[in-house]
Amino acid sequence: MKKILRSIILPTAFFALLNTDLRAQNADTSRHVFQLGQVNIIGTRDSLRSDKLGAGTINRYNRLTVSNALNLLPGITLTAVGPRNESAVSVRGFDVRSVPIYLDGIPLYVPYDGYVDLARFNTFNLSEIQVAKGYSSVLYGPNAEGGAINLISRKPVKPFEFNAVAGWLSGGYRLNTNIGSNLGKFYYEVSASQLKRNWYPLSHDFKPVKNEDGGHRDNSYNNDVAVSGKVGFTPTANQEYAIGYSYQHGTKGTPVYAGDDASNSLFKSPRYWKWPNWDTQSLYLLSNNRINSTNVIKTRWYYDQFKNNLQSFDDASYSTMTKPYAFTSIYNDYTLGSSIMFENTSFKNNSFSLAGHFKQDVHREHNVGEPTRRDADNNFTVGAEDTYHITSAFKANAGVSYMNRHSTDAQQYTNGVISDLPANSNSAWNLQGLLQYDIDTTNTLSLSVARKTRFATIKDRYSYRFGTAIPNPDLKAENAVNYDLSYRTLLVGKLNIQASLFYSKINNLIQTVNNVQVDPKTGTQQSQVQNVGRAEYYGAEFAIGYPIANQLRIDANYTYLKRKNLSSPNIFLTDVPQNKVFGSIQYTPISKLYVMASEEYNSKRYSTSYGTVSGAFYLTNVKAHLTLIKGFSIEGGVNNLFDRNYTLVEGFPEAGRNYFANVIFNY
Repeated sequence: MKKILRSIILPTAFFALLNTDLRAQNADTSRHVFQLGQVNIIGTRDSLRSDKLGAGTINRYNRLTVSNALNLLPGITLTAVGPRNESAVSVRGFDVRSVPIYLDGIPLYVPYDGYVDLARFNTFNLSEIQVAKGYSSVLYGPNAEGGAINLISRKPVKPFEFNAVAGWLSGGYRLNTNIGSNLGKFYYEVSASQLKRNWYPLSHDFKPVKNEDGGHRDNSYNNDVAVSGKVGFTPTANQEYAIGYSYQHGTKGTPVYAGDDASNSLFKSPRYWKWPNWDTQSLYLLSNNRINSTNVIKTRWYYDQFKNNLQSFDDASYSTMTKPYAFTSIYNDYTLGSSIMFENTSFKNNSFSLAGHFKQDVHREHNVGEPTRRDADNNFTVGAEDTYHITSAFKANAGVSYMNRHSTDAQQYTNGVISDLPANSNSAWNLQGLLQYDIDTTNTLSLSVARKTRFATIKDRYSYRFGTAIPNPDLKAENAVNYDLSYRTLLVGKLNIQASLFYSKINNLIQTVNNVQVDPKTGTQQSQVQNVGRAEYYGAEFAIGYPIANQLRIDANYTYLKRKNLSSPNIFLTDVPQNKVFGSIQYTPISKLYVMASEEYNSKRYSTSYGTVSGAFYLTNVKAHLTLIKGFSIEGGVNNLFDRNYTLVEGFPEAGRNYFANVIFNY
């Protein structure tokens, strides 16, 4: 324990001077938060356990995608799945399978593998992003082992609102618009956007390799078009109903591996992949009914569809499919679900919530020329949480939930025949508790413990991984016990300080075990996903923000995170650095102009379980924003100003120096 405390406290002495308070920059957009889409623990100061990114902050830092926006926060690290050209995040060491993504409280993750490509989701129609780390409301539903991320859409507040942005960026452009109206009992919001890039530039320090000659990164294009809208009805002050729809069409390429790790299978056998479509559709209905002054019923009903098409070509010409590894794979998945929540405050000093969730996940896939096979899970969760006000300043919260997952279909295709795999069922309990003490209106301290779980995905249980793995239908739930001690304060009305210490112990870690058996036909060593892992994550977050003067503000944050694979120390945990620092300085010489510079540092991270390293890096971004007349402004800037050659995953270099410029109109 002394070693753990030393590794947490020593970096603190240096970084205690670093500062951030992003919330202060969100006041201008907080009115547009769609409150029906929020998920909060009632009766407590929710901001103590969750970080919020408002649209004002996201726009200020020019973060176009959800993953890049989340990277502004302490405890969150930008990660990538290089071989699939996907963007993701890690929250205190947990990936998005354990920290599910929601839109207005509705789960977004792909039914098959629990992941979601956050680069496909832009930030243009969001009012807020809410992040719960470790201790999250049981009202979210299943699989929130390490927390939850909720993307909250906009709600209009004026009779007519309109904003639009047209922008240029290196290799592409962005277009987006939001139109809305609030007429009292009725409101609507419509959004449309496109984010397109034909290529991104590599650093001039990148040295050409066999499959990448530098300059414009080969096969790095993407084009994401999104349309969404909602209509709301508030017949009385105690009732609100909203129906919404969103559609997103994406297409992207996957750049070829460009590293030097001879042990990586992609070094000898590169992938030539394109995704003609990565599409989602969602239809949902939300309601809030206040029965009386102390009882509220909230509901969510949703249907979410996910389709994609993956093409694997023979070579870099992307023109033929004749080799054994060439194929066209088609996914056609959907999720159907609902949740009902009841809130009661009739007992003195008490706030009680009860929720039930049902979710059906269906995965359908086939390669061209093959029949379709189907996998399906039914998920049921019931949870309750209660907040008791011991005194006006001292509060206690406790939550408990029961989860059950039952497979209804599991099919495989072998030797030209579709056959059934064994069905299975798995249950798990979650239990958590929190103490919160409001020292005064500006100082709050909390201590929490949460035992949370996540179920194995369909892919974990059934995937053959192109003949290199053995299914394991009976995988049990992974579980983690998360401890958190957090303190937040506002000194002299200006200095915002946030500090957290955290520790997570993970058991039944769902982990791939190599060389379980040899395929008798091909001689290939086959792996299997098993519940054999134990791990621990611990660290600290520090964030402080201070306006030095009316024209000058400094913000920064620091995250220290140590992850240990207790069961297999020789197998490295990947994709997360031990140290991350982010800081920015904003100068406003006149009311219509601000100039901002930001700096980010990530220490090295492992890219493979056998120890391949993606090196440490610094990134510098600069931006200037000028308001010309009321409602009309222009801005421009440079990302990666010093043209650093860096990777998040070894062999997949990120963008070098790149530029952007935007024209913005708000009414």
